Amino acid sequence: MRHKKSGKKLGRNTSHRKALLRNMARSLLTHERIRTTESRAKALSSVMDKLVTLALKNDLHARRQAFRILENHGLVKRLFDEVGPRFVSGGGGYTRVIKLALPRSGDAAPMAMVELAFPGAAEKPAKTAPKPAEVETPAPAEASAEAEAPKEPEAPAAEAEASTEPTAGEETPTADAPTPEPEKKD
Repeated sequence: MRHKKSGKKLGRNTSHRKALLRNMARSLLTHERIRTTESRAKALSSVMDKLVTLALKNDLHARRQAFRILENHGLVKRLFDEVGPRFVSGGGGYTRVIKLALPRSGDAAPMAMVELAFPGAAEKPAKTAPKPAEVETPAPAEASAEAEAPKEPEAPAAEAEASTEPTAGEETPTADAPTPEPEKKD
């Protein structure tokens, strides 16, 4: 009986499970969002919450404890210098598990997206139609930039013409040689 036992085994022995969660924690710190199965995502969420809590302590002992899990000095530095300060005002719940609609194609395992839930990143507002006045009339600074924009494409075209000049060893086309005419579509 597994009474009072916390955590999922994920079908692995202890060392394999630890390695799996460490690798997923590294990936989540690197990419800030990963796609995995729901059960792995829930297990990873607790590991990452503990890591972010260590980052909030921000002392030498906490860095060493985080290094025991991440085993990468660059990721520990990123955790403490970039990720941790973004959660200073938070009180837990540093990860977000979003269940995906489609299961994995091979074995129909339920999939989920795990991401770091930064408190400053507001949810995307509902899409609204843009106002016609905003779309049609560009700002004066943008209008002057658009007027100057056609001048820039001419320079690469001149460079392209210069690069088409034959180099040593290539034959140069003569005026006597017939040039192919483009086909006209009727």
